[in-house]
Amino acid sequence: MTGSDRYLSVARAGVHEIEVKRSRFLCALAPVDTADAAREEIARRRKAEPGARHHCHAFVLGPDGRTQRSSDDGEPAGTAGTPMLEVLRRRDLTDTVAVVTRYFGGVLLGAGGLIRAYGQAVAEALDVVGVTEYRRLHLVEVVVDYGRAGRLENDLRSSPYLLHDSWFDDNAHFEIGLGTGQCEPFHGWLADLTGGEAVARERGERWVKADSPTPRG
Repeated sequence: MTGSDRYLSVARAGVHEIEVKRSRFLCALAPVDTADAAREEIARRRKAEPGARHHCHAFVLGPDGRTQRSSDDGEPAGTAGTPMLEVLRRRDLTDTVAVVTRYFGGVLLGAGGLIRAYGQAVAEALDVVGVTEYRRLHLVEVVVDYGRAGRLENDLRSSPYLLHDSWFDDNAHFEIGLGTGQCEPFHGWLADLTGGEAVARERGERWVKADSPTPRG
């Protein structure tokens, strides 16, 4: 969570394994946006690793990270879910679930060892999978004829405005994401660039993945 108009989440689903004193810790990460989706991922990991004794988890939900849950799943209280949740919070992540599956290796780790191992499993998995930023943007659909589409697309890609999506039918359509304070400058920029011939349609606000376009569904 980085502010009221942006937040960070895990970039993709993935699994990373570490070994600590012959115990195997498999950390699965996934982007989720509801508690039900998080629970489905936890259940999926239980099904995928039926021979493991522990499937500990932590998840954070909502742009403000207000919903936070964790479980030790049979490990000593506070040694698994809590350190996992702390890693997610320390990295300012939300809409993310972490599930660490442990295969016991025959060597007792003690409370301190478990806390370090579960935290390390999540931290290393995050380093491998990566994170991405979401921004709350005001979306505008711009419609132009094909004669102006090529230049407009090129100029949009080099502008401070986010080209969120594009599609083509009888005309070219570009969906633009505008941050705080960008709406008025954008409309002036667009009018100058297209000689006032582009049509701009308001599409409301939405949380948008900031580093790449999201395909139309």
